Amino acid sequence: MGVIENLLAVIVVLGLLITFHEYGHFWVARRCGVKVLRFSVGFGKPLWSRVDRHGTEFAVAAIPLGGYVKMLDEREGPVAPEEQAQAFNRKSVWARIAIVSAGPLANFLLAFVAYWALFVYGTTTVAPVIGDIAADSPAAKGGLQSGQEIVAVEGEHTPSWGDVNLKLVAAIGANGELEVTTRDSETASQERHRVPVNDWLVRQDPPRPLATLGVTPWRPELPAVLGEVLDDGRAQQAGLQSGDRIVSVDGVAVEDWMAFVERVRDNPGKTLALRVERDGERRDVELTPATREQEDGAAMGYIGVGVQTTEWPERYRREIRYGPLDAIGEAVSKTGEMSLLTLDSIRKMLVGLISPSNLSGPVTIARIAGDSARNGVESFISFLAYLSISLGVLNLLPIPVLDGGHLVYYLIEAVRGRPVPEAVQAFGLRIGVALVGSLMLMALYFDLMRL
Repeated sequence: MGVIENLLAVIVVLGLLITFHEYGHFWVARRCGVKVLRFSVGFGKPLWSRVDRHGTEFAVAAIPLGGYVKMLDEREGPVAPEEQAQAFNRKSVWARIAIVSAGPLANFLLAFVAYWALFVYGTTTVAPVIGDIAADSPAAKGGLQSGQEIVAVEGEHTPSWGDVNLKLVAAIGANGELEVTTRDSETASQERHRVPVNDWLVRQDPPRPLATLGVTPWRPELPAVLGEVLDDGRAQQAGLQSGDRIVSVDGVAVEDWMAFVERVRDNPGKTLALRVERDGERRDVELTPATREQEDGAAMGYIGVGVQTTEWPERYRREIRYGPLDAIGEAVSKTGEMSLLTLDSIRKMLVGLISPSNLSGPVTIARIAGDSARNGVESFISFLAYLSISLGVLNLLPIPVLDGGHLVYYLIEAVRGRPVPEAVQAFGLRIGVALVGSLMLMALYFDLMRL
């Protein structure tokens, strides 16, 4: 069932992103007087199509990994004299720049609308209150203490752990100190800490900002009670059910959920004797955790269960909500912040600060899309917005075959007063196809390595 949900989620996500991107090109092309021959979501043989009164074919094709808008263009075939004024190549360089730019801009607009809707609707998050501090860690050296709430990193407000992680990831490669501002839960007084760092998170795969900082988030005590039990997982195969409370493992009492997780994680492939309480009755169950290899090569146990959710105390909950007008500014700020973070991450990957293995392809996108859909509308919309921004940024990179490569050619044309020679464009196209193809193969390879 999880695979089907992931597939449906990724079809919805990619379908929306591709449609918005291509509609940006389409809408501006029409406004500039260019005849659009085909608007296709997906590549390959059309599964569905229709032609509108303007002669444009709208199609949904079999391979949902992209899309395109085909415009009338004399470089791609003969054009009737009466239609030449509607050809893309006959338009001014500024009209062509507008048409090419419109796709990525549509992705940024989609992200803005998604963030605006989230800010107006309101989201409830967990305050980033510190649970434990690892001894001799950067956090300990910086004077952070258990019970403090992290309210800012490098001067940027952090109302949630997600924001803390984003700010810490944005500092990849930092040397010297990170400024972390905390608030005391009792006195509400704030304190600035100078946390020493050296080659911060460089080439970590994946980056582990909180663990590297030495901070464990505060969590309410979680009893060892099962929540979701995945189909065909080792827990289901052993007969465990949602709502079961784990009393002991191999005769040793289980105090809380994390104690149970540690016993499972540390015993891959070994049969464990569980005592389980269900509906007031206790029963014995034998459970053998599956073996899952971590990225460092170490083996860990996995049984396919989640913990039963528990209510967080009100003082640890934060609601983020804005009025419709205030949400506009917040959405613009969030879209800009995530765009710069994406661009900076690409730069750091090129200079070697971030491992290329952090590249994600369709498999990882499908998994994250499915997980975010299961975690609720807020999570799904946030993921959609970030992926839309990533698509917009990537398409603006100055690589021939991408929108950014075409923009470079047209900007050069605007400066020199004549088009870049066709031979140069054709050569650049071959290089661009090779680069993009290599990146896609790398992303797919790292996807498969994560399975």
